[in-house]
Amino acid sequence: MAAEGMTRVEAPSVPSFAEASRLWLIVGLLSFGGAAGQIAMMHRMVVEERRWVGERRYLNALNYCTLLPGPEAQQLATYLGWLMHGVAGGIVAGALFVLPGAALMALLAAIYGLYGQVTLIEALFFGLKGAVLAIIAEALWKIARRALHGPAAVALAVAAFLALFALHVPFPLVVLGAGAIGLGAGLAGLSWFTGAGHGKAGAGPAVGAIDRLLDDPGSAAMQRARAIAARRAGLIALAVWGATVAAFALAGGVFGDIALFFAKMAVVTFGGAYAVLAWVAQDAVHLYGWISPREMVDGLALAETTPGPTILVLQFVAHLAAFRELGLWAGVAGGVLCVFVTFAPSFAWIFLGGPSVERIAARRELASALAAITAAVVGVIANLALVVAVPVLFGEVGRWQAGPVSLPAPALASLDPRAALVATVGFAGLFVLHLGLFRTLALCAGLGLALRLIV
Repeated sequence: MAAEGMTRVEAPSVPSFAEASRLWLIVGLLSFGGAAGQIAMMHRMVVEERRWVGERRYLNALNYCTLLPGPEAQQLATYLGWLMHGVAGGIVAGALFVLPGAALMALLAAIYGLYGQVTLIEALFFGLKGAVLAIIAEALWKIARRALHGPAAVALAVAAFLALFALHVPFPLVVLGAGAIGLGAGLAGLSWFTGAGHGKAGAGPAVGAIDRLLDDPGSAAMQRARAIAARRAGLIALAVWGATVAAFALAGGVFGDIALFFAKMAVVTFGGAYAVLAWVAQDAVHLYGWISPREMVDGLALAETTPGPTILVLQFVAHLAAFRELGLWAGVAGGVLCVFVTFAPSFAWIFLGGPSVERIAARRELASALAAITAAVVGVIANLALVVAVPVLFGEVGRWQAGPVSLPAPALASLDPRAALVATVGFAGLFVLHLGLFRTLALCAGLGLALRLIV
């Protein structure tokens, strides 16, 4: 009996569709803390605790997802769902990862649009903005430690920062240029960017229940059928996405702008939410005039305090854009449209490439391209940190221009000491006291509330 019990422990069974769906709902409800925390949580639940997937397959899937545009944690959930239960499993896993946070963001964006200038709400967001500065700085520090190995990576990060901050080169060109440099280095056999990328996710079993199923020679026919179904689903997802974007673009108006802008973003968003926010801040604020820099920080604060991908801040931007032109329900519709055009391609990339993940994971040139993009993202996030910090800390910000170089020029006398105090507390909470995300956010929110309402 004891031996039989031990056998059951060592050989976990493949989860049922209902069992896996319950897990993905839990993941969607608890996926706080950004991509790093979400990836770690899925590793603990799927690899360590339930032993559904082995360590090697999990890391291969993670490395593949980091090569793709879009939110890597949501794509990883989609891939794991597909691995377990085919196309239906992938759709359920990816959708449940996003929908709880998207529903909450729709509610919070509506409240913000209607009552954002109410003193209490404004005071609460005042504190959250200081925490956001510290959160971005922490993300910059973590990615820099992982990505900047060697002079080529450092040079690429500095070049990306200067291109965005001083020369205002479009974000997609910076990221695609970095990828091309890394790809070229990999094809040439140069090790300029080796050492960057994802390391070991954590201790986990070498073989999980899904690994035993897929490694069984008898599963070959099932895997071929799944691969055909996945590629068909990926093509359908791309077709529906493209038709939707084209229909709204032809109709014009604010919904056409939302569809086109966020569709472009969906196919070049390498490097995670913090990287793409620099582009959003550049165009949504200055080109379209949808929101102000301060409101962008408010949206990021909301995205950080709700479950789901941090990239849901884009839903907040789209909601305000449509709300201010056409009213409340248009704002909700604009947010829904943004969520669809942002996430639909992620399902397509997973279904089209999922059957080839094991082969892609071993390609040296793709690993070099990923490492170069990750190095450039350090400069992108550094740019975002300054774009966010200047309007939070200073009340008056001008521009200094010299040829193609254009830099923000804050009036030093307009420094808000209360904002500086909250930001300092946020940095101390994360870097010195190690309070974690939620306690730091709560501390800064409470301090900001007190400073705005009492002082």
